[in-house]
This record gives sequence, C-alpha cells and structure tokens, in this order.
Amino acid sequence: MPSTATPAIYSQESYKLVVRRIQRLITSLDVQKVQIVTVNRKDYESLEAWHQVIQEIGETSGVDIQHLDGGAVRIGWRGYYEV
Repeated sequence: MPSTATPAIYSQESYKLVVRRIQRLITSLDVQKVQIVTVNRKDYESLEAWHQVIQEIGETSGVDIQHLDGGAVRIGWRGYYEV
C-alpha cells in the first residue's frame, strides 16, 4: 500500500491498525491461492482510516475493489480478473 500522510481527523495509529489487519489477510496462504478476499471494517476501527486504506488499495495498479452490501469490500488482484 502506498505510504501517504493521513488526515488529522483520525489517528495515525488507527490507520496503521487497519493497514496491518488487511495486510495479514491478504498475505495469508489461502487468500494468496485465490487472489481475492472480502473484508469488513471492525467496530474498533476508525471509519475515516478504513476509507483511506481502502481508497489507497484501490489506487494500486492491478487491484480491483468491489464495494458490497453492508460496507464490506472485496479486494482482488491478478488471477482474479481471469476467472
């Protein structure tokens, strides 16, 4: 994910927590096999930090973000497009 300055409306720590959690999900072996993962924001995560991280992931070349009902997002890359 790109490293950018986060807005002052939420803490840098909140942003980092969202980034680390999504990175752990994306790098899991099962997810790497299918190259797609569905993620929901946790109640303890800042809504602003969540939106910032998802926006940054979506700006990454080769990554597709689908916004699902209920606020979840589906993150897919590479092979996912060929299915």
